[in-house]
Amino acid sequence: MNILIDAFGGDNAPLEVIRGGARAVQELGVTVTLVGDEQKIRACAEKNRLPLDGMEILHAPAVFDIHEEPTSLLKQHADTSMAVGMQALYDGKGDAFVCAGSTGALLVGATFLVKRIAGIKRAAVAPVLPTETTPFLLIDGGANNDCRPEMLVQFAIMGSAYMQNVMHVDKPRVALLNVGAEETKGRELELESYVQLAQAPVNFIGNIEARELPAGAADVVVTDGFTGNVALKLYEGMGKFMAHQMKGNLFAGVAGKLAALLILPKIKALTKKMDYKAVGGAVMLGVQKPVIKAHGSSDGTAFFNAIRQAKDCVAGNVVQTIAENTGKPVKK
Repeated sequence: MNILIDAFGGDNAPLEVIRGGARAVQELGVTVTLVGDEQKIRACAEKNRLPLDGMEILHAPAVFDIHEEPTSLLKQHADTSMAVGMQALYDGKGDAFVCAGSTGALLVGATFLVKRIAGIKRAAVAPVLPTETTPFLLIDGGANNDCRPEMLVQFAIMGSAYMQNVMHVDKPRVALLNVGAEETKGRELELESYVQLAQAPVNFIGNIEARELPAGAADVVVTDGFTGNVALKLYEGMGKFMAHQMKGNLFAGVAGKLAALLILPKIKALTKKMDYKAVGGAVMLGVQKPVIKAHGSSDGTAFFNAIRQAKDCVAGNVVQTIAENTGKPVKK
């Protein structure tokens, strides 16, 4: 299995990308293709004494700037590591693509270069978020601000396929994010989506309120991209807020520091559960091959886990499962 990775996407590229790729080769048994300026990649690896064994390099002379208009990726910036990588994915030179660059540009590339699965109306960003119990997948996390009910049904099918085939959740519980639990609550979008989801080939359990998300009340939470992105950013912000508050209260004064030492293992366990590096990235569902959006500040560990996530998507036949459940099988 060959995983393509944008060597110049993210704040810590290419060093941390190479580190993550080298570890993936050793521990996951995959081939990694680093996409980017070959001379700079080799110079970075040599300077930091990192092996390139098991890694190939696909030369791309330019880097897509995060401030550029996302659609410019297709023509003006077709020579960037992001565009070259996704074109190579479509051309069959890799099995999945990992990138920590611009989310908007990555979505454009996934849609128009990698291309959507036949029958899928919109590709969606689907981050996996932690809870008190087991993680849940939020879809859409920000790709599609305006949605129709049939799109949310497809999101539910795609999210279920991912949670079942990659996260190994049997009969994933699908919930619709709403302002109340009653089926009569919400806008026209939620009201009609509820009716359609109840008839869809998923394990639909009804509406879910945002306050129930951290409790692990569902495995797949479906919503439009605008609402989903607001929920995602609030979720991330509250996680940082709670971490800062915990540090400030526990480590204040001598008595606090002594008490903190006693519960340090629990603090570390909670920190690990909330760490985005352990997940890898947000998968872009609905396209013909797996595309993983890694966090912009990813280090070597996060890139390693994003590659692992990509490998699991390929091994779990997520794309094929989505295609079969939307009535449009993918040709192998």
